[in-house]
Amino acid sequence: MVKIGNIELPEFPLLLAPMEDVSDPPFRRLCKMHGADLMYSEFISSEGLIRDAMKSRKKLDIFDYERPVGIQIFGGDEEAMAMSARIVETVNPDLVDINFGCPVKKVVCKGAGAGVLKDIDLMVRLTKAVVTSTHLPVTVKTRLGWDSNSINIDEVAERLQETGIKALTIHARTRGQMYKGEADWEHISRIKQNPNIEIPIFGNGDIDSPEKALAYKQKYACDGIMIGRAAIGYPWIFNEIKHFFETGEHLPEPGISDRLLAVRQHAEWSAEWKGEKLGLIEMRQHYSNYFRGVPHFKEFRKKFLEVFTLEEMDVLINETQKFYEEYQAQI
Repeated sequence: MVKIGNIELPEFPLLLAPMEDVSDPPFRRLCKMHGADLMYSEFISSEGLIRDAMKSRKKLDIFDYERPVGIQIFGGDEEAMAMSARIVETVNPDLVDINFGCPVKKVVCKGAGAGVLKDIDLMVRLTKAVVTSTHLPVTVKTRLGWDSNSINIDEVAERLQETGIKALTIHARTRGQMYKGEADWEHISRIKQNPNIEIPIFGNGDIDSPEKALAYKQKYACDGIMIGRAAIGYPWIFNEIKHFFETGEHLPEPGISDRLLAVRQHAEWSAEWKGEKLGLIEMRQHYSNYFRGVPHFKEFRKKFLEVFTLEEMDVLINETQKFYEEYQAQI
């Protein structure tokens, strides 16, 4: 069993990564249904929370059915991070996570996310500010370093543990790599072998299949795996990995009925959370992912993008289901 403070997780848990514009409550609910053990909100600006920005506040929405769930914050100012941690505490998540890994320019330029990797002392101060401002367990997600010439994850892991964090997730790339190139998990393995490290260490980067998840579990001996991009449009990956761990066999791939059900559920929950019109507009980014690799879906994609009501969604889903039933019968 893996513990983050007082949170008990299964042996070798699978975590859903916090992803901007992706890991909102409807998507997290789907991933929870399909085996995710711990999930996080989209990352939230500490400055936005303090300004009472509507978008930032909306990201604080969590629901009991998705627990355990953490809320992730980012920022480069100690006072703002402390204040935002206290705001986060009011909605009663299971933990607070700090983002020191986001590589996008608009975040880095504010001295936040992966931008903090250039100043470990600042990273430590920001983390202490959060840890001392909340009774909730605090975790951190970060990268190996700013670039290949400044990999500092060994020092970061030890010094952040000293601040009182309860777990560390390492995306095994540098900021310079962004999301390109191969993630180097040898660094994660080295952190795990450090006798001074007592907190759980979770690995992140490149896990996109049950085989790879098992291989990395066995080779690098981390305490669990965080999955991000591979879960977009494919929430089934969590149960597929668990089944492969237990049996060495693959679950059947989701068929068209499974994919259509996931779209229907995602759309309904999105409409319920954001309102029907906005919820269905924001669903548009997901359709191609749910039907990736499905033959002839291009013919239906335009129709899905023109759906504005749940009633229209149901009609289109039934039409799509019928088409693929007839298609399969002809093969």
